[in-house]
Amino acid sequence: MSLKSDLDRAAIEAGFTRMAICRPDAIPQAADRLGAFVDAGRHGQMGWMAERMGWRGDPTALWPEARSVIMLAESYAPKHDPLAILQQRDHAAISVYAQGRDYHDIVKKRLKRVGRWLLEQCPDEQIKVFVDTAPVMEKPLAAAAGLGWQGKHTNLVGRHLGNWVFLGAIFTTVDLEPDAPEVDHCGSCRACLDICPTDAFPAPYQLDARRCISYLTIEHKGPVDDELRAKMGNRIYGCDDCLAICPWNKFAVEATEMRYFGSRAPEPLADLAALDDTAFRARFSGSPIKRIGRDRFVRNVLYAIGNSGDASLVTAAQDHCEDPDPTVADAARWAVGRLSGAGGPLG
Repeated sequence: MSLKSDLDRAAIEAGFTRMAICRPDAIPQAADRLGAFVDAGRHGQMGWMAERMGWRGDPTALWPEARSVIMLAESYAPKHDPLAILQQRDHAAISVYAQGRDYHDIVKKRLKRVGRWLLEQCPDEQIKVFVDTAPVMEKPLAAAAGLGWQGKHTNLVGRHLGNWVFLGAIFTTVDLEPDAPEVDHCGSCRACLDICPTDAFPAPYQLDARRCISYLTIEHKGPVDDELRAKMGNRIYGCDDCLAICPWNKFAVEATEMRYFGSRAPEPLADLAALDDTAFRARFSGSPIKRIGRDRFVRNVLYAIGNSGDASLVTAAQDHCEDPDPTVADAARWAVGRLSGAGGPLG
């Protein structure tokens, strides 16, 4: 058995679904693509994408001593249809990845476990582990390593994975044999592009984050444009439409980590709108939702209330019309107007 095959077994034992390896210099096109994305302003308020672009676009600059990048994928494929909740307009639609425990913590522990194993075999070498919080472009690296390809929705899709995967990276000074990159298998399919409720894809393989509901509900500060908030439906944290519709999900590996799945049924919008800061923090302790804070969360809930078409929710919105946060108050007044008919037809 080789070191690489033993490493693969250690990764699977740690809880990962698949492992593949590339060189740090395997994504030479990434810097130009990132630059074009930022130059077009499509990153919106995500200033961190423009920062450290040298590192983000060139992994060799992030850690010049690294010789290999070990890319690991873990499935979080849902056992239900994530699009079904969109028909329950008085309940909250939360992205599948955020319905349970924060994946950053779980994946990072798994990465460290695999990294420790590697260092036990190669005690004179070094590693660094990354999960989404460092200037590392995981999706291009995963494609270069052969885990999948970046689909027309810009997310990673794998023939043996689907697209419900968390990605993590281990940079190491160990010289490991790289895998062959994957080729694109999207073909003529446009399902992910056509289902997007806000037309966030200017063209296949291009995303304008400023129109993406995941960006708008999580990263965007302040009021959302009226045109877009009316298209958000009851999505209050993230959006799974383009992922859920992908036909490659019929090959998705079943998730084995139950902590990724929430134990609660979809919650009524009225209950979530009533959360104050203390209750919000308690309700979403250990969840990635906690990081957006109560105000942005309630803003999203109020947009969903305004889109619900349920006049019984007017009171829940009215309670926030004088909220100390001006964005929340604006969202509340908008919701009241929508439900009372003053805001025009419901989208």
